Amino acid sequence: MAPLTPSLVAPFGHTDSISYPALLSRQVEELWMDLYELIAYLDDYLRVREVPDHPGAFNGLQIDGRRPVRRVALAVDACRYTAEAAIREEADVLIVHHGLFWGQSAPITGALYRRVEPLIRNGVALYSCHLPLDVHPECGNNAVLCRKLGLRITGSFGIVQGVSAGIIAEAETTGERLRETLDAVLGTNTRWIAGSARQLRRVGILTGSGAEYAAEAAAAGCDALITGEGSHHSYLVAEESGIHVFLAGHYATETCGIRALQDHIRM
Repeated sequence: MAPLTPSLVAPFGHTDSISYPALLSRQVEELWMDLYELIAYLDDYLRVREVPDHPGAFNGLQIDGRRPVRRVALAVDACRYTAEAAIREEADVLIVHHGLFWGQSAPITGALYRRVEPLIRNGVALYSCHLPLDVHPECGNNAVLCRKLGLRITGSFGIVQGVSAGIIAEAETTGERLRETLDAVLGTNTRWIAGSARQLRRVGILTGSGAEYAAEAAAAGCDALITGEGSHHSYLVAEESGIHVFLAGHYATETCGIRALQDHIRM
């Protein structure tokens, strides 16, 4: 696949307490590719037709756009801010982890209209990849975060729609050191629910909203679970399971896959 010029955009005002990246590339290279050729490549590489997702989640091309494509923007979330940022940077396609359409038919009014309208008006296509990007072995959120932490994958846990959504990695660290490493790698302020183990030797990683899988991670022999966020109930489950849970931010943990996909497209 011929290289394109990818950029990363982030939503303004996101609830995670991190510094948001600006667009990573402002140089427009005249590298042309047909839109449908790019979509076919992404569908195949990310296995969007093979990896099941939550009922109604739509992976793939969500909004058609102009062709050919010379520039691609990437973001975690499809929202008004990322749409406008992609338009400012003259992107032809916006690739996101969290798209706009999740299976329920709804009128395109209000907030949804304000997200869709600028993309259509400016001919910018929208491509979304949710669970297939989470679990991808090369540029998946879990796999990339594992590599950034210097850990080695040894197993999996957490079944979502028949797919192992989480990974297990070998570690030799403490809770305090792991939290410091997460903060340094992701630029976030990690919340830590302390568990019982003094030394962490098996760590589960399930980015995004994965704290509800704390009991499954503990049952799989993990001393700790790294995820983005969790509900009130998941705090209680974590404490009762005796597992350390690190909440590094839904957005922060899921920048990993989008950044890796950006690098892959640039190759």
